Amino acid sequence: MWSNPDTKSELKEEQMPSAEPSTGLAGKESTTNVEAPQDASLTSEEKPKTTYTEMAQSATTSASSAAAGVKDSVFSMFGGGAKKEKREEPEDAAAETSGSSKSKRDAEAAEAEKGGEEAGQQEEAPESPDVHFEPVVHLTEKVDTKTNEESEEQTFKMRAKLFRFDRDSREWKERGTGDVRLLKHKENAKTRLVMRRDKTLKVCANHYVVPSMHLEPNVGSDRSWVWNAAADVSEGEPEASTLAIRFANSENANLFKDAFVKAQQENEALFKDD
Repeated sequence: MWSNPDTKSELKEEQMPSAEPSTGLAGKESTTNVEAPQDASLTSEEKPKTTYTEMAQSATTSASSAAAGVKDSVFSMFGGGAKKEKREEPEDAAAETSGSSKSKRDAEAAEAEKGGEEAGQQEEAPESPDVHFEPVVHLTEKVDTKTNEESEEQTFKMRAKLFRFDRDSREWKERGTGDVRLLKHKENAKTRLVMRRDKTLKVCANHYVVPSMHLEPNVGSDRSWVWNAAADVSEGEPEASTLAIRFANSENANLFKDAFVKAQQENEALFKDD
């Protein structure tokens, strides 16, 4: 049975996919639209048509979204991620906050200082009244300390340092620093040399100035003298001693020598009479 050719052509047109005519020229791309799978329940007019280009673009977008999601998850897992922006406060607000803090600190310091002053005032003990106690024993007698120098007058005084030669160790030892004095007795007119240490006033030299003594300059010094005392009683008992005295300068040393020689001359006649 022969079929109608027109009817067959219509059926072929419905079944065949529609295509854009290609020009066939070089340098121009031909695009072919391919129908997507259609639902059998839809008619030919209602069935959507999707191109390969649209499908590729959709797949690319989905892959990019998935990659971005994985990247964010990894960064957030290891402490990464997008950098948070630091919120900047207005300068006026910062200045206001700083000023308020400074005022608060000043107020606290002033309050603490005030509290310390009040505590100090509370800790101060009240003034005690003037209380007078009568002594149990009245010291009516005045005790005079005698130095055996009351009957003598001072003819010379100079500050110096005294040394004594130790025969056992064969070296000079310091006796003390103080005032060396020449004292002349008021009755017999004899002169002696006396020297006491500073502060303690302990006697470190005490002997008469006799004519047999000879002052000799110390080796290498023009402000010190050396002499031998046959009977020095500074320790209580007469003892032969070799003494050396040193002054601040040569002028003081010469003044001492002049006074010493003068005392020797005065004592020479007195000791002859004895």
